Amino acid sequence: MINLEQLKNELPDFAKDIKLNLGAVLNESGSADLSQKQIDSIALASAYATRNKDMITAMTHHASTSLSPEEINGTKAAATIMAMNNIYYRFTHSMTDQSYSSMPARLRMNVMTNPGVDKIIFELGSLAVSAINGCSMCMNAHASQLEKAGISKQAIQSAIRIASVIHAAAVGREIG
Repeated sequence: MINLEQLKNELPDFAKDIKLNLGAVLNESGSADLSQKQIDSIALASAYATRNKDMITAMTHHASTSLSPEEINGTKAAATIMAMNNIYYRFTHSMTDQSYSSMPARLRMNVMTNPGVDKIIFELGSLAVSAINGCSMCMNAHASQLEKAGISKQAIQSAIRIASVIHAAAVGREIG
């Protein structure tokens, strides 16, 4: 079983910047306005979105020190619901025929209103996964919800920085 330190150490030389960034963004001093629990949840949701087994294993091991089994489950829920929503809403938003946007989605999304975990942690994970999946409509919706809940723009940027570094580390691992 690979842990985070091993994963960082095994990143190829061409990913040196990513290795350094990975060490920087996964703590409170490197991710402004986020708690360690929020950081770990964002990183884990991002790892799920990469689908890289080593990244998922390393981040699960890392996050298990600060996240409860229920919070890990909530992070999984954020990653999976966004896997569906990001495709659907990216489609409706990208189509020149705007009638698709007015059609009912007819997709079950109850977990969005009742994630079973802290709503802020769920929204931060959903935002990070949406960024990795490239859905601007979902990113805007989740950033707006977070801002309404009092989360700073700095914290939102920190969440996206975490997602981008986790994604880059997974890519470096894959092509290494």
